[in-house]
Amino acid sequence: MRRTFRKGAVLVAAIAALALGGCSSPNTAGGGGGGGGGETQAASESPTGGGEAGGLIAVITPSHDNVFFKAEADAAVAKAEELGYEAQADSHDDDPNKQSQLIDTAIANGAKAIILDNAGADVTIGAVQKAKDAGVPVFLIDREINQSGIAEAQIVSNNAQGAGLVGEAFVQAMEGKGNFIELTGKETDTNAKVRSDAYHAVIDQYPDMKMIAQETANWDQQEAFTKVETLLQKNPDVQGIIAGNDTMALGAVAAVDAAGLTGKVIVAGFDGSPDAVAAIKEGTMLATGLQPAVAISEMAVEQADQFIRTGETGQPEKQSVDCLLIDKSNADRYTVFALEE
Repeated sequence: MRRTFRKGAVLVAAIAALALGGCSSPNTAGGGGGGGGGETQAASESPTGGGEAGGLIAVITPSHDNVFFKAEADAAVAKAEELGYEAQADSHDDDPNKQSQLIDTAIANGAKAIILDNAGADVTIGAVQKAKDAGVPVFLIDREINQSGIAEAQIVSNNAQGAGLVGEAFVQAMEGKGNFIELTGKETDTNAKVRSDAYHAVIDQYPDMKMIAQETANWDQQEAFTKVETLLQKNPDVQGIIAGNDTMALGAVAAVDAAGLTGKVIVAGFDGSPDAVAAIKEGTMLATGLQPAVAISEMAVEQADQFIRTGETGQPEKQSVDCLLIDKSNADRYTVFALEE
């Protein structure tokens, strides 16, 4: 008999349990784990501020080969130029040493602010502190660091809320039963754990949902393809694959297709990338959690501008922005990392 699901009921209970379990601090409903003490932080004082708009804003993100990071970098640059700044976008390629060098360069070039999607929750702390000590405020986007009080803002997608939506859609599509594989992201990225925990807060409520493998594919499409290809050979009785981002999900889609299982294995992802939405329209992917990358980047630049001009952002340090579920019902309203009304 087909099982009936009440949309939203499971998600609300699961995310409430996740919050009580301490997977994220109270002031970051969907951000990374371990922000200092869980208290909402006001923007800290800094030698900068109270000046005029203009000058350099440095934008530093992971590789622009990934459409998500390119979208957030492009949005930050466009907003900075709109507000009267020069902007320089560079990639640290998830290399902490390269990230440190780029921050050193931004400081040496007299940057008024740094917009940073960081290369690791712990390894980035020293680099942000270095910028703060040099009087250059840092505004973190997408990924938090494991310390509060040194960045002027940490603005992230509500990853727990968004992953909960994806987890619920995944369970509904599988009718609450079946074997599935989970692909997780980089262990150094707080978002990887937050999304995985939120998936399981929903899925683990269904005892007939059996995770037969959990593998990291490090956010990489080719690695995801290779691992799923091997896992499907070892475990042909798989009904679903849930991935921590769309890049890995698309690798899984390709592996499912290569195994001749398209239409038999449900695949879900997270990010809201254009390629993932195209796959949803084609019927090879179930759903994705849309991160509002453009909106978050624009918020960071606007707050940087406010801080440069007034010495404060007017916002708490930790800020989260809710995600949206993209599936066949609304995929036609998708634009790049946004959904038209």
